[in-house]
Amino acid sequence: MYLCKNENPTKMKILPVEKIREADAFTIENEPIDSVDLMERAASKVYEWFMKRCKTKEVSVKIFCGIGNNGGDGLALARMLYFSGIIPQVFIVRYSDKMSRDSEMNFTRLKEDTEVPMYDIFSEDDFPQIYDNDIVIDAIFGSGLNRPIEGFTAELIKYINKSNAIKIAIDIPSGLFACGGQQSTVNSQQTTVSSGQQSVAHSILKADYTLSFQFPKLAFMFPEYDAFVGKWEVLDIKLHKDFIDNVETLNFFTTEDVVKPIIRKRTKFSHKGTYGHALLVAGSSGKTGAALLAAEACLRTGVGLLTAHLPKDALLPMQVYLPEAMTSIDKSSTHCTEINDILPYTAIGVGPGMGKNEETVTLLKKIIQEATQPLVLDADALNIIADNPTWLSFLPDNTILTPHPKEFDRMFGKTNNSFERLELQRKMSVVHNIIIVQKGAHTAITFPNGTCFFNSTGNPGMATAGSGDVLTGIILSLLAQRYTPREAALLGVYLHGKAGDVAAEKLGMESMIARDIIGNLQFAINNW
Repeated sequence: MYLCKNENPTKMKILPVEKIREADAFTIENEPIDSVDLMERAASKVYEWFMKRCKTKEVSVKIFCGIGNNGGDGLALARMLYFSGIIPQVFIVRYSDKMSRDSEMNFTRLKEDTEVPMYDIFSEDDFPQIYDNDIVIDAIFGSGLNRPIEGFTAELIKYINKSNAIKIAIDIPSGLFACGGQQSTVNSQQTTVSSGQQSVAHSILKADYTLSFQFPKLAFMFPEYDAFVGKWEVLDIKLHKDFIDNVETLNFFTTEDVVKPIIRKRTKFSHKGTYGHALLVAGSSGKTGAALLAAEACLRTGVGLLTAHLPKDALLPMQVYLPEAMTSIDKSSTHCTEINDILPYTAIGVGPGMGKNEETVTLLKKIIQEATQPLVLDADALNIIADNPTWLSFLPDNTILTPHPKEFDRMFGKTNNSFERLELQRKMSVVHNIIIVQKGAHTAITFPNGTCFFNSTGNPGMATAGSGDVLTGIILSLLAQRYTPREAALLGVYLHGKAGDVAAEKLGMESMIARDIIGNLQFAINNW
C-alpha cells in the first residue's frame, strides 16, 4: 500500500473541519445530491478499498458505529459487505439517544434489507469479544469531534486498542481531533500514565489504516499521532470541484501533480551556462563528507556549474571524489574564513559541515549582508543564526532555511507540540519573509504568505547521516537553475523524498545511506 495515492490526483488541500462541512453542504446543494446519497458514495469508496484487499469472504468483520454520520458510513458499509457475501457484526455505540437523520436511515435499511446481526452498546458490560483474526471497523466518531472522549465510549476505545485485530478507521480514528491543535493542547496538560492519571491518548483509537474522505487531516502530518493514524489514504468521494478549487486554505499536501508542472525540460541548444553557477560553502575539519554529499547532489540535480568553497584539507577529497566540481580554496586548512567575490554565482548554499569557528561566523554574516542571489542555509549556518538571532531580520527575502526540529527549536524557541511548532514556523516565515523547510516525515515548507505544504514522499530509511546535506545540494542546484525559491523548495523536497523512496525499494530502509538518495535522483527526476 502506498501513502495517499489517488486514482485521479488533484491539488490536495488540507481543510479545517468547518471547511469540510462546507464542502459537503456545497456538494449537496449544487450537484445536487441528497446527503444520505453522499454518505452512500463515501461508504462505497471504503467498500471498494476493503474488497480490493480482502482475500476471502470467510472473514470476521466487526463494525463499531456511533450515532452520528460517521456511524452512518459504517452502517452503509455493513449493508454493502452483506450483499457481497461477507456478513459483518454491527455494534451501535449508544453514547446518546439521538441518531443523525442519515445514520437513522441507514440503520433502518440495514435492519429491513439484511440479516446483519446488530447489537447495542450502552455500557462496558456490552463489549463484545474481539479476536486476533477479526477486522475491526471504527465508525464511532468522525472528524467533527472537539472534546476528549469520556465514559464507557473511552473505555471501549481502550478495549479495542488492546486487541490484536486489524483496525480500520473511517475518515479519522475515533477520538482524534482533525486539526491536532486542540488535541496537542490537551495532551500537553496531561500527566503521564505512570503517575496514576489517564492520558487523553488512551481515548484515541489506534488504527492500522485510516481512510480519509477527500482531504487529508492536518493531524496526519504530526508525529504525535502516527501511532493512531497508521497508514492513511485519501478516498476521492467526488465533492464538488468548484468548491475544492475555490476554497481558501493555508495548508496543502504536495503530490506529484503539484510539482510535475514545475519541472523544466531542457532545450536542444542549451549549454552549461543556461543552468546556472552554484556556490557551495561547506566543510570543516572532520566534516568534509557533508560538503562532498551536498556537492554531488547539486550536480546530479542538473546545475550547469558548481564551485565548492572549501578548507584546504578538503581539496584533495573533493577532487578525487567529484572531479566535475570546481573548487575555491580557503586560506585555512580546517575551516572556511573568507570568499573574495560572490557576484559571479547565480545561487549560494551555505552550511553543510561548516562548523562554527569565529572566522566562519564572520564569513556567514558577510554573505548574508552582501548576497543578492537566492540563498539556502543549512546545518551549521542555522546553528550560527541560532546564536545570533538578530540576523534573521537581515536575511534576504525568500532565503530558504532547512532545519530539522532541533535546529528549528534552537533558532526560534521550543514549543509544546508539533501543532504549536507549525504555527511558530508559519509566523517566522511571514515575519522574516523567508521560506522554512522543516525536515521530517512530512517535511513542512512554510512561505512568506503563510501557506504550508507538507511533503508526500520519503521514508524512514532517509533518517541517516548526510541526508540533509543532500537536500541542501538539491535545492541549491534548482536555485542556480533559476527556479524561484518557492519552486526550488517544493520541487527539491519532493525529489529528495522520491529518490529516497526508490532507494528504499531497491535496498531496504535499514541499508540506505545518503549516497543512495543521490544515486537514485535520476529515477526521481526522469520517471514522470
